Amino acid sequence: MHDVNAMDHMDWEPGSWYVMDRGYPGFERLYHIHQCQAWFVTRRKKNTLYKRVTSKKVDRSQGILCDQKVRLTGTNALKDYPELIRRIKFIDGEIGKRLVLLTNNMMASAETITQVDKNRWHVELFFKWIKQHLCVKRFLGRTDNAVRSQIWIAMCVYLLILKLKKRLGLDDSAYEILQILKVSTFNKRFTFFDVFE
Repeated sequence: MHDVNAMDHMDWEPGSWYVMDRGYPGFERLYHIHQCQAWFVTRRKKNTLYKRVTSKKVDRSQGILCDQKVRLTGTNALKDYPELIRRIKFIDGEIGKRLVLLTNNMMASAETITQVDKNRWHVELFFKWIKQHLCVKRFLGRTDNAVRSQIWIAMCVYLLILKLKKRLGLDDSAYEILQILKVSTFNKRFTFFDVFE
């Protein structure tokens, strides 16, 4: 099942934060999260139409450009999300880009909302790191236990590679060592476990 469709089967916990990329939610799904009394933060799609209702004074020294309550004006968007939604525009100092966030949390500060989105990006980078360094391109099983086991095994292998790298004083990256071991696994002249004796 694709991630987007999995959203339709989630139990949204009241008072929890759900942070997602702009490609995932439709306004109908976001409104369902809102009705469950949970909060969402997502980046705005460029074609989102809206009309400003109110604006809050912002501290531009923090990179916040605007903090507004808006009403969606697109035909389907207005039908799917009939309430006001909060729109925060800011400059991300780390990447130097202007970003626009949408949220249903009207109480938290704009700085808090932007930090929540930045934290999502750190999670994205972690999964990218897993794919690149642990060589987990796809999961072999679909159960929670199978996924966790595969990640733990991959992490153990990665740590063994780092130990090998340190013990032998190798300048190669862990990824390069892993590639060499993949090719040399059945070579009779070299056994991986000989290094740790």
